[in-house]
Amino acid sequence: MTETETVLDVRDRDDPPFPVISDALDDLGPNETLLLVNSFEPEPLYDVLADRGFDHETERVDDDEWRVTIERE
Repeated sequence: MTETETVLDVRDRDDPPFPVISDALDDLGPNETLLLVNSFEPEPLYDVLADRGFDHETERVDDDEWRVTIERE
């Protein structure tokens, strides 16, 4: 199986990023991964991910860069 990774960088958005993140999650297939890049750790998102059946791993890359790898459970 080939795994596809989509990168969603929300660091420079002027609007709230949650609707865009939610849309990206809706589009995520069973063998796909979403890499979310954010300027802070998106802790409120973790419960949403769990409730919607996603696993995630978070990595702090820099003081203002966090990467969350998201995939279906």
